[in-house]
Formats: sequence, structure tokens, C-alpha cells
Amino acid sequence: MTRSRLLEGRTVLVVEDEYFIADDLRRVFEENGAQVIGPVGSVEDALAILSDAPRIDGAVLDINLRQTMVYPVADALRQRGVPFVFATGYESTVIPERLRDAIHCEKPVEPTRIADVLFGEALAC
Repeated sequence: MTRSRLLEGRTVLVVEDEYFIADDLRRVFEENGAQVIGPVGSVEDALAILSDAPRIDGAVLDINLRQTMVYPVADALRQRGVPFVFATGYESTVIPERLRDAIHCEKPVEPTRIADVLFGEALAC
């Protein structure tokens, strides 16, 4: 499946506090047909979106958002059955055991690669 088809019509939540990375993710995803929610740079904002958004097909999560770990957002996404990818500079060893099966992409990583793993076209970054 081509990347544009892979993202076409998908709603993706981007949780990232680094402006240039967040903007790059948003731009690439939108250019390939996704509707991007956010980007948001805090756990509180992400949880508020999750409580209000009727549909989220996938999410990209940075682990550390201004010194707050994103794990409550990951837990909420799991409860809703929404796939997500950790896109972070942190090693996978910092991820709690309950979330270690989530896909982990170490930065720097291309937005297109994140889309591939998020929607099943690749198994790892």
C-alpha cells in the first residue's frame, strides 16, 4: 500500500512538545491525507483531547513532555484500543513493563517511517 493510501482518511493524534518535530509530523501526515489532531505538547492537553475526540485511528507520542512522562496518555489510548508509537530520544528501557510491547522509534526518525509502523506496514522502526 502506498504511503498516501496508508494515511488517507486516518485521524492521528500527535503528542510532541518539540515544535519543529511536531510541525514536521503534522505536515507530512496531512500531505498524505491524514487529519492530525494537535500537535499537543502536554499530557493534560492530550488527555483532554482523548476524552472529547470521537475518533482517533492512531497516535504518535514523545515520552518526555516538559519533564512529564506521557504514560497516562499511552494507558488511555490502550483502553480505547488505539494503536500508538513512542517516537522519542529515550531508550526503550525507560518504558514501563506494561507498555513495553508498544512500538518504539528512536529519534531522529522520519514521519513516513512512523506512519509505516503505526498502521502496520512495518513491524519496527
